[in-house]
Amino acid sequence: MFAVLDLGTGYQILALLHILSAVVAFGPLFLYSSLRRAGQTQTIAGLHMKMSFPALTLLWVLGMGLAGMSKPDGSDELIYKVSQAWLSGSIVLWVVLMAVSWFLIRPALSDDSEAATSKLMAGVGIMHLGLIIGLVLMIWKPGL
Repeated sequence: MFAVLDLGTGYQILALLHILSAVVAFGPLFLYSSLRRAGQTQTIAGLHMKMSFPALTLLWVLGMGLAGMSKPDGSDELIYKVSQAWLSGSIVLWVVLMAVSWFLIRPALSDDSEAATSKLMAGVGIMHLGLIIGLVLMIWKPGL
């Protein structure tokens, strides 16, 4: 049994790209604490906005593509619909993480004050929490 629906090669390639974009979006988060200890808060914000933020955007595009392609041959209905709790919850989570990236992490690009650093680290913490919530939603799909 595979974690990805067997709906054809295109669907599986899209699923692989979706997973890879999640790795690119959330992977750098694990470097941020050591960069912060080294005093590299502007590097953290730059890395996040150049790598994680675009990958988060791609994550949404690919996820919506997967939902739109989840119609088996011979069926009139999609397997994954936005009305399902796990998918609508994922969209809300994505919007929250984009807002956190823009309003808490991005300002540290040009501001190295203690307040900006504090917002940056709060944003990173929220991103970590978002990763955990997103994994729960994607793996167990509550409401499916």
